[in-house]
Amino acid sequence: MTRTAIKKQVDEFLPMLSIKQQTLVLDMIKGLLNVDNNNERISSNQYNKEIDGAVSRIENGNFVSHKDALKEISKW
Repeated sequence: MTRTAIKKQVDEFLPMLSIKQQTLVLDMIKGLLNVDNNNERISSNQYNKEIDGAVSRIENGNFVSHKDALKEISKW
């Protein structure tokens, strides 16, 4: 597939995605390119606060199971 054909398809499909999905695609592209626009490190206190928040969300049932995530991905 040529670069032009790929760009045409990306330009066609990207607007069909939700903002959340577009953000995910952008993050994946940046990951492939090893682009990191945020060079600031967070403090250990902030890190622990974020971990505690994540654990709390999981304990409250606010998460997506691996099985459900695979189902959602298969719809893309």
